Amino acid sequence: MHPGPHPSFSTSYAAIGKGAMSALYLDTSAVLRAILEGGTSPGIETKIRAAEVLLTSRLSIVEGSRAIHRLRQLGQLSETKLADAEREIESLWARCDLWELTPAVCETARRVASHKPLRTLDALHLATFVLARQRIGDLELVTADERQQAAAEGS
Repeated sequence: MHPGPHPSFSTSYAAIGKGAMSALYLDTSAVLRAILEGGTSPGIETKIRAAEVLLTSRLSIVEGSRAIHRLRQLGQLSETKLADAEREIESLWARCDLWELTPAVCETARRVASHKPLRTLDALHLATFVLARQRIGDLELVTADERQQAAAEGS
């Protein structure tokens, strides 16, 4: 089964790996930090702005939405700031190729970084990144989660 987002997926990445394009896999933590805490992670923010190709898991859309919902429930940010953040996050997801949570992703998540203390959603992100990197050799993981980054470096 095809782990990618749609049949045209592979055709849009022909130039990657030949130095012609930069491709990033966005973990939700990086997106939330860049948007909700703008200026606290300039390296992440610069990478996202400069990337020609962005990928993420469909899981990111759910995680981002749930994070905004939690912040709204806790009353930690003004409604204006939350609404702005929601629009910015949606705009960023619109730039991304979404990878589905397929049986291949789930099976890879079971095995990936088995010696690392990853939470379930982090394992699903890492598995998606690993499978995407098989097609896009120069794909870079962008995350604000140190455990996720450490696990990726061993995968």
